[in-house]
Amino acid sequence: MEYSFKPSYQLKNFFEENSQLFENTLLTEAVNVKDKINEILQVGNIDLVNNAHKLVVYIIDGEDENLKKFAEQEGIAWATHSMALSFKLEWVQAIRRTIWYFIEKYYEFTGQSKIADFFRLEKEINNRVDTFLNTFFIRYSTYKDSLLHAQRELVENLSVPIIPINPSVCILPLIGAVDTHRAEILEEKVLTEVAELRIQTLIMDLSGIATMERAIIGDLMKIIDGISMMGCNTVITGLRKEIVREMTNADMQFNKDTKTLGTLQQALSEYFVSPGPESSEIIL
Repeated sequence: MEYSFKPSYQLKNFFEENSQLFENTLLTEAVNVKDKINEILQVGNIDLVNNAHKLVVYIIDGEDENLKKFAEQEGIAWATHSMALSFKLEWVQAIRRTIWYFIEKYYEFTGQSKIADFFRLEKEINNRVDTFLNTFFIRYSTYKDSLLHAQRELVENLSVPIIPINPSVCILPLIGAVDTHRAEILEEKVLTEVAELRIQTLIMDLSGIATMERAIIGDLMKIIDGISMMGCNTVITGLRKEIVREMTNADMQFNKDTKTLGTLQQALSEYFVSPGPESSEIIL
């Protein structure tokens, strides 16, 4: 395929008329990315080739504001779909090399050889490519951080599932490790839910926790004391022998208002009340 060129062409016209050749050259430059183009399109609905043409227009035309907005949009899209940054970096650098290859061809056709013009153009083009990359990575990073924060909040809420079984009784099944951070979340959510739902009895099932450090047991006791002050009784079920041993070795014990039962089923048998005709529906 031969280059299309007319003496009256400006640099922008040269790129527009030779867009297909630009695309072919770009794909030869992007060695690792070219085989991922369809995958990236399917996974993230990101059309690398069309976006490359759009980026070139912004760079050649000097549309700095549009370039920055486009970079931010790209950053969000890549962060949302967790696309590999290495592919994006290689792709943009391939675009940079291809742009300069075409600028070289343009200068050959026009016969221009002013060194001042070249250095001016070099500064403008490379600055815009760098601006795109910087804006992209900043937006990618900040948006990715916000996604991780949102996901962490979701996980934290799910890690403290308070389940109502009737208007006054709720179950809190704890599973997995409880560290200081989770204990803080547990305290905040339990106290909030006891107040908002007006829980009278909270069944705290610990059968899903094999071990618990002494300091965390102390934190748990403080939470139980706190909800007791709010008029809510606590029933502990499923205590593992490892936790009991840790408590006895440290001479720790729950307050006198806290009831302990062997299993959650025992607590349900004692506190589960079938709804009467006018009772609220029980949620299990």
